[in-house]
Amino acid sequence: MTGQPSPLDPDEKVDLWRQRFFEAQAAAEEFVLGEHGEAGLTAWIRANSRITAALLRAQRPAGVSATDHFMTRLHRQLLLYDSAVTSERQPSGTVLRNTDCGILRYRRKAARAGVVLTLSSPCTYCQPLHETIAARYLDPDVRVSCVRAGDGCTWRAESHVPGEETDGSPHRGRAGG
Repeated sequence: MTGQPSPLDPDEKVDLWRQRFFEAQAAAEEFVLGEHGEAGLTAWIRANSRITAALLRAQRPAGVSATDHFMTRLHRQLLLYDSAVTSERQPSGTVLRNTDCGILRYRRKAARAGVVLTLSSPCTYCQPLHETIAARYLDPDVRVSCVRAGDGCTWRAESHVPGEETDGSPHRGRAGG
């Protein structure tokens, strides 16, 4: 090897951080499932959601609702992987549409490059994690739901009157777990 490597340009830095995060996440998935099985994955999601909800509470900008903060964070996280994601305000709340999940695309690319993936889909971790974060962080009248479709998903964060019935199994804010 001769000399020092040349500095990374901004796009190379983004790609490298993405790769390193993916490697750490894949290693954690392999370890947790290998050592503790599905119960370990559930416990990991609970611990991660507790830590993330506390961080969100500490970082929430003044004047921004917890719901807007949560949905903006989710939107930006999906953008980190170049997902095709849009957010739309509706009278009952916010709808985030992820029509082409960059995390899923990135994992497929890694698998084609020979990376052995522990989870069959990132949704196995991502969806319960974010639903559990929402349950810990959002107000009790806010319900968060996610519906997977094709290579993406649709997230809804909607305010409801307590006791009001809804379809599916949405997660309410401030639930235990």
